[in-house]
Amino acid sequence: MPQQKADYADDTEIDDELDRLPDDETVEETVANLEERGFDVIVVDDADKALETVKSQIPDGVSVMNGHSTTLEEIGFDEFLSEGDHEWESLPDQIWGIDDDAERQTARRESQTADYFLGGINAVAQTGELVAADLSGSRIGAYPFAAGNVVIVTGANKVVPTLSDAFDRLESVAYPLENERAQEAYGAESAIAKQLVYRRETEEGRTTVVLVREQLGY
Repeated sequence: MPQQKADYADDTEIDDELDRLPDDETVEETVANLEERGFDVIVVDDADKALETVKSQIPDGVSVMNGHSTTLEEIGFDEFLSEGDHEWESLPDQIWGIDDDAERQTARRESQTADYFLGGINAVAQTGELVAADLSGSRIGAYPFAAGNVVIVTGANKVVPTLSDAFDRLESVAYPLENERAQEAYGAESAIAKQLVYRRETEEGRTTVVLVREQLGY
């Protein structure tokens, strides 16, 4: 069953100063710096608009994979990918239909080269860098190169002033929340095992950031 941030946030201590919605001027500067670094950016007001925007970015007939993202769950994308009316090839449905563990792991690795890979991010520096981490790397492995196209959806609450602040947010906001989620979902702790600093997109049009003016994800 999909989890929402509210399911475990109340049991988690985080640095609230690094989980606040920025003002309009900060959003505008962040967007300009992301675009200067080669990212396409679309700013939307809420989760419903975010889902519609994401759907509009993905053409019919392509393969689609998503890394685990509370944000994608909150906007309804995971449910739409699995059950919605679309003409995409849903790789998660194929992967989780495989009974053999080794075959399923191989399919997960191959899915990193999907035509469209969707996921979240843990921090957005106002200076234009994106920072994310996870335990296995399955969520962020496609971002740098493997996937044909990348769509990253993030709440504006992840915008922080500097790259240093982005690292702090990863440690003091994202990790505590993910660790709590992992324990509830899997009965095991998480870890910041594999970390990505996405400083620039060098392939024009490949990576789109959908920035939502709401408190979403962590």
